[in-house]
Amino acid sequence: MLLATDLDGTLLAGSQEARYQLYQLISHHPHIQLAYVTGRGLEMVIPLLSDPSLPKPDYIICDVGATIVDGDTLQPIGDIQAEIEHNWPGEVAVASALDAFPNLIRQDVPQERRCSYDCQPEEVTDEVREVISKLGCDLLYSYHQYLDILPRGVNKGTTLQSLIDHLGLAQNEVLIAGDSLNDLAMLSLDYPAVCVGGSEDRLLEHTERESLVYHANEVGAGGIIEAFNQYGFLGEQGVAHETRDDVQPGKSDLVVVYHRLPFEESVENGAVVERQPSSPNGIIPTLLSFFGDGKTGSWVAWSSVSPSTPGYKTRSSVDKVKYPNLAVARVNLTKQEVDIFYKKFSKEAFWPTLHTFWERATFLEEDWQVFLKVNKKFAEQTALEAAENATVWIHDYNLWMVPAYLREMRPDLTIAFFHHTYFPSADVFNVVPWRKEIIGSLLQCDFVGFHIPRQSENFIDVARGVTPLKVIERTNCAPRFLTYGCAVGLEEMTSVIEVNGRRIHLGAHPVGLDLGRITHSLDDPAIQKQIENLKSELEGTKVLLSVERLDYTKGILEKLQAFERLLDEHPELIGEVTLITVCVPAAKEMTIYAELQTEIEQAVGRINGRFAQVGWMPLQFFFRKVPFEQLVAYYAVADVMWITPLRDGLNLVAKEYVATQGMIDGDGVLVLSEFAGAAAELKGAVLTNPHSPHELADSAWQGLTMDKGEAKARLRDAYDAVQYYDIDHWGKDFLDAVERARQSNLAVQHAQMHTADKPSEALS
Repeated sequence: MLLATDLDGTLLAGSQEARYQLYQLISHHPHIQLAYVTGRGLEMVIPLLSDPSLPKPDYIICDVGATIVDGDTLQPIGDIQAEIEHNWPGEVAVASALDAFPNLIRQDVPQERRCSYDCQPEEVTDEVREVISKLGCDLLYSYHQYLDILPRGVNKGTTLQSLIDHLGLAQNEVLIAGDSLNDLAMLSLDYPAVCVGGSEDRLLEHTERESLVYHANEVGAGGIIEAFNQYGFLGEQGVAHETRDDVQPGKSDLVVVYHRLPFEESVENGAVVERQPSSPNGIIPTLLSFFGDGKTGSWVAWSSVSPSTPGYKTRSSVDKVKYPNLAVARVNLTKQEVDIFYKKFSKEAFWPTLHTFWERATFLEEDWQVFLKVNKKFAEQTALEAAENATVWIHDYNLWMVPAYLREMRPDLTIAFFHHTYFPSADVFNVVPWRKEIIGSLLQCDFVGFHIPRQSENFIDVARGVTPLKVIERTNCAPRFLTYGCAVGLEEMTSVIEVNGRRIHLGAHPVGLDLGRITHSLDDPAIQKQIENLKSELEGTKVLLSVERLDYTKGILEKLQAFERLLDEHPELIGEVTLITVCVPAAKEMTIYAELQTEIEQAVGRINGRFAQVGWMPLQFFFRKVPFEQLVAYYAVADVMWITPLRDGLNLVAKEYVATQGMIDGDGVLVLSEFAGAAAELKGAVLTNPHSPHELADSAWQGLTMDKGEAKARLRDAYDAVQYYDIDHWGKDFLDAVERARQSNLAVQHAQMHTADKPSEALS
């Protein structure tokens, strides 16, 4: 059968529950074809195709019947479209003729083979009708406001009838749905039809004696479901039987979806062994802490251990004493899936693009299909874990498509997403071939969080290019964040948007530190001894410190070149300053960094070869992973921390240095790239542009020669922020924001349902 339905007020209206029930029915029923029949122009329909929650149309009739295309290819349905085109005098001819009527206000919306105006009923005069008739066109006026000029004989009904004839459908194989007077032409065809609840009064008047037009009580999608049952299209059991949900809710009120397990997993002597992390990052303990009060929850993460391995469990506990009601739910991935989904595709396609190095990206459709497959596996496991109306917290770009799959499986859930990585501007992100699908997925969330306002606003700009959106609320960024003080500063950010009737809340939540981890390191006698040894070894020498992973986004090579420039421009520093660089190598599979590593090694050799003296080496370069506790020792002795990524989502190393210096009452100086997210919140840092070799060298010089009083004052400002906005604050603040978003959305949905219950006169 063919369901031919208007969009606004019909398919896109109604309660959230009814919409998802109908959408699932259409998407999964093998014998239902769908035609959008709308007054929107095609350009305004295309964004709906990026919304994963909406059923994809097989055909699109738009421009009030003046345009008809295939829903998949968006190419015209040949003969039908050609006939319409033949009867259209052209936009210029129509608009010029109606210029004589200044009270007809042309609508500034995309449209083809029609001209649309806003006007009052009294403006649709006989003179206007005569002008339109002479042009060989028809006039359609609806909702006491909208005037459409169309090719003669063209409207939603005639074009829909042409499509039905083209498909060879019988009367009992079509259901038509609408809500306004410009739907009358198709509702008057000799096929089963429905005026959904809340329809325009004049439409109801015109169709009240039509035996094949059912007047539904429920608004929008709910009215279409009524009609399916009324006409018995799906048999005696109706829609409820066809859309029963096979995904049974789980028991977890909070589900964390993360790429890493909360413990280390390995296979030893042929069996699975689980151990507590030897050096956990701050995020994992914080996320675990939300389950410490006995809250029922799940942690969904991938496992590359074969399910056939002895001791393997799809679900297992994390810590029965600390977290008695928390289970780990494994998403089993093959080694090939992990290699493509994470190590290859994510790092070779998305990682460079997110950090504005799009020219380094490689986009392969076969890799994207693996990415989708893995994300669907995550969504399926999450759907099984989450209790009814639970909150799901998804982490980072590797899982971009999980919300799309999850929303369809479990429309009851509150879905939150935190983007740990930088999110670039639209001119960069738009090179991604699948940007519409990615943005459409993220717009299925109730809350999307980023580190800083600039990243959130970049997301909004990308979304604007994908779908029409309405800004509901904006928030000032000061005093929490810098506004005009750095490249990633922003004065105001969008905090709530509305897309297709759904509200999405956005927030800026920079990740904080586990301060106890630093305190524990500083209290360790072995680390205290190492600090003393380093001070003795480096006595009489100023220490510049740099700590980063091997990655072209970190600006390591640019920094080494700037250090060389610094020594050239300030020869008095020769023998007086040492740059200590800790560079963590990439995984062996990451061959894309091999060339960069060679260039760095050559630069290190050149600089040391040029400037080294007996008893002094300008550059100490450690190409290995250094335990966190030892890094704290380096933080404690460094006079200047030189963190200059070309682009970075946040950069926790900068915060670790500030925290260490603050705890020991130091006077170290943080020199930080203004393109790192942390630059927007760490007031007191010396900001620098890493793309300028001159500025990079000058900022290092400023840090090395800064007055102690100024250095202490700057450190105090930065330490205050790091100390207050720690990792626990981040986690609690984020989930509090998610809960506020949930409550706000429930209130909006309740208000919409209340409005829908009002008499139709109020709606028209």
